[in-house]
Amino acid sequence: MFRVPARARALTHCPSLRRAGRVAAVTGAVLLVLSVPAAAYADPGAPALAVNSLPVVIANLRTWLVGILAALATLFLVLAGVYWATAGGDPAQVDRAKGALRNALIGYGLAVLAPVLLEIVQGIVGG
Repeated sequence: MFRVPARARALTHCPSLRRAGRVAAVTGAVLLVLSVPAAAYADPGAPALAVNSLPVVIANLRTWLVGILAALATLFLVLAGVYWATAGGDPAQVDRAKGALRNALIGYGLAVLAPVLLEIVQGIVGG
């Protein structure tokens, strides 16, 4: 196991030094990103990216939305199973498992309803 030297441990106990270190790290990261001249490497003769039509954008959004919702619902379903299996008769843990199961069911319901909701949005905006 890696051991932190005593001097480094002593420095991390001072809140002002921790704050200064965080500010320095963020400032350094921002300056590093801003120092890369990405626009200088752009090819002015390259064609611009084609913009998709509204139906294509909504179809892509539908695919992503259903995938993300189904993944989150599956995560909550697995968590509900783990909570229930490890409850050991503890009523608080069983309630926690029921809550996770309820969230999973809501997530699956939203994943099923996402295409319908996006069709409504597409009809409203006139795509």
